[in-house]
Amino acid sequence: MALPSPRLPRRAGRRTNVGLLALLLLAGGTGVLAFAVGSPGPARLVVAAHGAAGLGLLLLVPWKAVVVRRARRRPAGRRGSGGVALGVATLVTLLTGVLHAVGVTGPWSWSAGVPVLHLHVAAGVATLALVVVHAWGRRQRPRATDLDRRGLLRAGGLAAGAAALWVAGEGLIRLTGAPGAERRATGSFERGTDEPAAMPVTQWFTDTVPEDVPATLELVGAGRRVRVPVADLDRGDAVRAVLDCTGGWYATQDWRGVRLDRLLGEHLGPDLPADGSIDVVSVTGFRRRLPLHDAGRLLLATHAAGRPLFPGHGAPVRLVAPGRRGFWWVKWVARVEVVDAPWWLQSPFPLQ
Repeated sequence: MALPSPRLPRRAGRRTNVGLLALLLLAGGTGVLAFAVGSPGPARLVVAAHGAAGLGLLLLVPWKAVVVRRARRRPAGRRGSGGVALGVATLVTLLTGVLHAVGVTGPWSWSAGVPVLHLHVAAGVATLALVVVHAWGRRQRPRATDLDRRGLLRAGGLAAGAAALWVAGEGLIRLTGAPGAERRATGSFERGTDEPAAMPVTQWFTDTVPEDVPATLELVGAGRRVRVPVADLDRGDAVRAVLDCTGGWYATQDWRGVRLDRLLGEHLGPDLPADGSIDVVSVTGFRRRLPLHDAGRLLLATHAAGRPLFPGHGAPVRLVAPGRRGFWWVKWVARVEVVDAPWWLQSPFPLQ
């Protein structure tokens, strides 16, 4: 006679699911934030939290396996939906994230020029969508008791274990000399430093390389509207800055052109709002708004590494915004407008 299987506590299953949900949401949130942060210090913290949250999912696999086995004993009509698809999507997301971090395939991909990082992002978006489908209608929710001493100790242990996994993984990458040891704090790989021709031609997914670009730049503000020939923008102002693309690559170049504060002062005068913003608009309609007080750090570049910009890299003039990710570096700039709206009153990522 077979012995009855032990009954598994419901609370353990609920806490496992809540823990998995928290890690998935943390991994998704920090993944989005990693695209926005360009400064090395904050970027390192965000990317570390993202990696630890992803690897932390592995720590809950044994407990989740018990929950899955228990769910299979339920009648077909009472089983959850989307569990298998969610598991596969999570596994693919984790695997592509590890591959990108290790750099085994390099920043560029297996085929068709699709970066591994893009596959990771696509799988992550699918995973979060499946999380919503899978969790919809379930009664397992966070409770006040999850914040008691025992619950906090468990959460702390999970966080410590996830952090330890990430540290061990990073140490292994460096110990083995894998290409990922050379990636930037943002997770990007070097490609084309001091060699603009070697930089990938990429743009935000809503943008395209234009066929025609204007020969003049329009400046608007303080009741004035001025057109400046692009040929007059090479004033010798220079900055060495890192272009860090969200596609998973970066390049350091000596950019040359004209400082934005200098250009605005010459043509729009000193009567600009001290707390204003600058709309930088591409010929394609792509735009980003930046604080006016940053104008002294911004450059309208016509050259990189002493050579005129290539069309795919924003020729004849592009914005250089040190410390910001690549989607802030507006290409094919057609208009710069000083506005009263605060710079942060825009979508975090371009929608146009």
